[in-house]
Amino acid sequence: MKWLMIGLLAVFLVLGGFLLSPSPVDSQAWTPPPPPALTGPLSPNQHLRLADLLARGQVYGPEDTTVDAQGRVYAGTQDGKIVRVWPDGRVEEWLETGGRPLGMVFDKAGRLIVADAWKGLLAIAPDGTIEVLTREAEGLPFRFTDDVDIAPDGRIYFTDASSRFEQPDYKLDLLEMRPHGRLLRYDPATGKTEVLLGNLHFANGVAVSPDGRYVLVNETWKYRILRFWITGREAGRAEVFADNLPGFPDNLAVDGEGRYWVALPSLRNDRIDSLHHHPWLKDLVAKLPEGLQPKPEPYGLVVALDDQGQFITSLHDPKGSHLKEITSVNPVDGYLYFGSLHNDRIGRLALRSIPGLGEFGE
Repeated sequence: MKWLMIGLLAVFLVLGGFLLSPSPVDSQAWTPPPPPALTGPLSPNQHLRLADLLARGQVYGPEDTTVDAQGRVYAGTQDGKIVRVWPDGRVEEWLETGGRPLGMVFDKAGRLIVADAWKGLLAIAPDGTIEVLTREAEGLPFRFTDDVDIAPDGRIYFTDASSRFEQPDYKLDLLEMRPHGRLLRYDPATGKTEVLLGNLHFANGVAVSPDGRYVLVNETWKYRILRFWITGREAGRAEVFADNLPGFPDNLAVDGEGRYWVALPSLRNDRIDSLHHHPWLKDLVAKLPEGLQPKPEPYGLVVALDDQGQFITSLHDPKGSHLKEITSVNPVDGYLYFGSLHNDRIGRLALRSIPGLGEFGE
């Protein structure tokens, strides 16, 4: 009996300490829309399993990719490195940023423009020299620089996913469900950084339209994509481009046919959607150890949208055994390149191998 009482007291103290300890989040309620049915263009398939695997077992977390004029594939990894995969398959550790390189794209001068979660917006010269372009806007430092794209006029569009939570704590931003994200623009000619949109629920992927008239930005936690008009009568106005996506949208890119490719690292999660109705419960979940918090099921998913935000097709790996947790999809010279936040490989799929799409090429 004595040991039982001691055990109960210990449980009481631990439980009491857990309940009374402050939560790292101040959660807000939200009512998600019912998830769309995976039918029609969203029907599950095995198309992602047709992809070649580059640098398999030689990289970890190649979140985004880009390709240079020599056909070398660049990717940023979890340990802060940027690697190059040569056409012959050789993997080279090119440099370290000292942070966590995420979105990346080449500018017209051949510099690699990188959204580094910790370091801000970077420009890396061909010789590996790193320049910090910007680290704050309107007096608020970036805490989670995420994705980047360049408009035809050379101005750089990028996101600060959260001004409150840094990259390792992205799940806390999801649970809190408050608008900490921003869409930003950097002008290389003036060195000026401006905020185009604030109060976004995890501002993530960015893609400028081929004609430079608008820019798309993913609002990950709300399962949607916004369009911000850059020029014309609608300049400065934002609208919903695509809503109620089947998962959490991450990076996005546009191909030569004007199709927008969206990476979705995870399908919608019923437990997360249910939690959003109960802020007090989300505050408690945020205090749990990482191993006890909700986790996404392994799945590979990419969707393509037309310029009206309508689904064209989708690529799946339902078991996630070949490609999973896809965070980026980049169309280059007739191929799609797939990155991942935690996987050990880069995927490459020829557009011509996608049923019903290949004849259009890129």
